[in-house]
Amino acid sequence: MISDTLNTATHRLNAARTPYAIATVIRTVGATAAKPGARALILADGTISEGWIGGGCVRGAVARAAQSALAEGTPRLISIQPDEDLTAQGLTPGEHHQGRDIARNGCPSKGAMEIFVEPVLPRPELVILGASPVALALATLAQPFGFDITTPDTQPDSGPLPAANHARMVVIATQGAGDLDALRTALASDADYIGFVASRRKFTTLAARLDATPETLARVHSPAGLAINAVTPEEIALSILAQIVQHRRQGQRQT
Repeated sequence: MISDTLNTATHRLNAARTPYAIATVIRTVGATAAKPGARALILADGTISEGWIGGGCVRGAVARAAQSALAEGTPRLISIQPDEDLTAQGLTPGEHHQGRDIARNGCPSKGAMEIFVEPVLPRPELVILGASPVALALATLAQPFGFDITTPDTQPDSGPLPAANHARMVVIATQGAGDLDALRTALASDADYIGFVASRRKFTTLAARLDATPETLARVHSPAGLAINAVTPEEIALSILAQIVQHRRQGQRQT
């Protein structure tokens, strides 16, 4: 059962859209400081913010696992064992064996532990600039896909987007109503993905008016969306959403 202090901390971090990990001791053998069910909240830098899962013998391994889990978006299972147990099994600290990250317990207690580390990541944000039919279709279509959908304003020059510590996708679907301002807003943000609903020719024309390097302009997918011969606003929205999903999943470990 999660403690009141841990529960309060998770609510605070969730409200701030701050990533963290929860580590839970699921099995122990021999003398260990923490017992099954012990839990701790770990921040992105590896710091234990709340809770208890043992002393210095396990904290380093848990911090590394938490950082890996947050970077990859997948849980980790750590097996922390004394030297003699690792030697008997032919295991080396740092290797991944049978779904577990192997770590060494150098403490005199010689106990062994298995700890499950689960990342808790903010929902990715989908920012839609514009109020065109494509923008409206995308806002509707994206709802079941786990995005926090933001439409800052119907005006594309509504100001800069605040900094984010979470994944952010920006789609410009202004379709002629303030395209240049919307591009400036998107390029000034820390967006992981920028899609511009326009032809390549139109983007090239607008890009020439932006004070931006080629590397910066290369961040923009234009025309936005995968090539599926989309015609209607709904089909274009589908192609954009598919491209966003493709972008998000790149580099993820395959299971």
